[in-house]
Amino acid sequence: MSKVFSAEFSGRPIFLKTDYLAGQADGAVLATYGETVVMVTAVSLKTAKEGGDFLPLTVDYQEMTYAAGKIPGGFFKREGRPNEKEILTSRIIDRSIRPLFPKNYFFETQLVASVLSVDEENDSDVTAMLAASAALELSDIPFKGPIAGVRVCRVDGAFVANPPLARQEKSDMSLFLVGRKIVPGTEGRDYDVNLVMLEGALNEVAEDVVVDAIAFGLEAMRPVIDLQDAMRAEAGKTKRVIAEPVLDEALVAKVTELALPGLTEGYSIARKLERYSRLSEVRKSVVKELTAEDPSCKGKIQEIIESLERRILREMIIKENRRIDGRSSTEVRPITSEVGMLPRAHGSAIFNRGETQALVTVTLGTAHDEQRMDYIAGEEIRSFLLHYNFPPYSVAEAKPLRSPGRREIGHGVLARRALLPVLPAKDAFPYTIRVVSDIMSSNGSSSMATVCGGCLALMDAGVPIKKIVAGVAMGLLEEDDKVVVLTDILGDEDHAGDMDFKVCGTGDGITSMQMDIKIDNLTQDILRKALSQAREGRLFIIEKLRETLAAPKPEMSKYAPRITTVKVRPEKVRDVIGSGGKNVRQIVAETGVEINIEDDGTVTIASSDADASNRAVAMVKWLTEEAEVGKVYTGTVKKIVDFGAFVEIIPGTEGLLHISQISKDRVNKVTDVLQEGDEVKVKVLEVDKQGKIRLSRKDALE
Repeated sequence: MSKVFSAEFSGRPIFLKTDYLAGQADGAVLATYGETVVMVTAVSLKTAKEGGDFLPLTVDYQEMTYAAGKIPGGFFKREGRPNEKEILTSRIIDRSIRPLFPKNYFFETQLVASVLSVDEENDSDVTAMLAASAALELSDIPFKGPIAGVRVCRVDGAFVANPPLARQEKSDMSLFLVGRKIVPGTEGRDYDVNLVMLEGALNEVAEDVVVDAIAFGLEAMRPVIDLQDAMRAEAGKTKRVIAEPVLDEALVAKVTELALPGLTEGYSIARKLERYSRLSEVRKSVVKELTAEDPSCKGKIQEIIESLERRILREMIIKENRRIDGRSSTEVRPITSEVGMLPRAHGSAIFNRGETQALVTVTLGTAHDEQRMDYIAGEEIRSFLLHYNFPPYSVAEAKPLRSPGRREIGHGVLARRALLPVLPAKDAFPYTIRVVSDIMSSNGSSSMATVCGGCLALMDAGVPIKKIVAGVAMGLLEEDDKVVVLTDILGDEDHAGDMDFKVCGTGDGITSMQMDIKIDNLTQDILRKALSQAREGRLFIIEKLRETLAAPKPEMSKYAPRITTVKVRPEKVRDVIGSGGKNVRQIVAETGVEINIEDDGTVTIASSDADASNRAVAMVKWLTEEAEVGKVYTGTVKKIVDFGAFVEIIPGTEGLLHISQISKDRVNKVTDVLQEGDEVKVKVLEVDKQGKIRLSRKDALE
């Protein structure tokens, strides 16, 4: 028997329906928000793979085209590979729920979120996040929830939770927050809502505003957290009992005695590959010695070593105030950069920060190169593309090259959001811009290196960006009431830390953010400290970038196309195109340029040859020229009538040459002087209010 639970969420009702669809899943919820409907199923196998030491979790968010009343394109007419939004939403759900399973839960688990209906007001990703948490809460799968997601925007200076899509376009920030219920609460509350995950795009928003927006968003989640509690109390299953692992104290002591000196030595080596080599030697040596008598304990030994490494690194930072490479907690790794290394690329830069290196290039194109993103909620046309690549050699691995995964897509979107606010307006710089970041070497913060290198490459390409943008990855370690915020974290510090917080922006504010939290007590004070420290690091990096290139180059590469914009009256667009595209094809054939024509009369002409571009502009102007009183034209007689002739003076524009204006002498019959197809010089005498043109041949002859 199905049951429906409802609550007010950001001023609109939201419904969770259980026992309705997918009855064989461990948990299944149908969430309805307006006319947006998302079903999420949760299934976890009852037996774990032998020797498993991690949670094999899969999250798939899929948009069914029928949700918007569409039939998929392509030959097969069915949904294909995930689009960017599907990938990003899958990542958001995955990043939010993955830390909330028991540490020793190794059962294969899958969540599938299917968008079944979508409207233009209610976000399907907000609905999917709630339904994912509800499905887990309803199931017997152990999960430290409930959680909820909310989108926070700022419209006309006021925070708004989950605004309709039309209002989101007027906002200067869009933060997607996920919060978790924490019991007991503070200040007399039954529970607090703690930040679990954050990502968003902003238009140079100040740090204090971001903190206030997060607090606002966490409070906005309370109704749907209470809703899940009520649903679970009435319809939830009994959770599986996962036995706590029994700690073998004797084995821990043996592993610690054998491994501690070598691991401690390893974490004093600053260079990554040398450090990894030494740590690997220690691990293999300890495992080999302790499994000689009992091979079955290999997995436990490896777990103990991993825990020991994490403890060593955390104690170094928290108790000894010492990082692997000797930096202070606020210090950024050494930075070097250069631009213009690739002669044929339109813009290029190499950005080095410590052992992380990014090669970033910029290619300028025309409107024909724009990317059309087809979503169920509508089509998006992009003239700014950013692609992030993470080849295996960047971390000294040898693997087959594959198409970009979810991580690469996510990092690319983060960097794109960071740079987007400083790009010039389309009418001022009518180019399609593609930025490609190839990570040459990685030891943490490669996405932030993409932002920094991307900014330099854009300036090297002559793109007139408004300000310099930089990004920095922050870390956090919290233990025994002591909190250490780390600037510009290494990969090892990320792995052992309690927070991964990436902040990008200009000197005036934040442009993009991404955060994953592993602890329950992230206070506003800690958040303010992290953002303040990130700002200091960002400003430092901006100055380093300015030393390499202070402003966009005044000239673009000689290999980049030059785009000229010509504005014609909308009704003249068909004259430029010509019958069946004849005129456009002729211009392209004669000049070799690329032409794009908009319905509003904007004609863009692209060519790396200035002479060809000028010829094409002249041809477009000739095709769209309007008759000018007093000007003499060489026209063609198109039609002869008793009282005169109609002469085409410019393509598509005809005027009347009255019989009295053909000659100084009297003309009895038009055909005595003119025949259809004759070329004749005529002067424009008048253009009346209706656009009718009166011509004179005799005045032109004078």
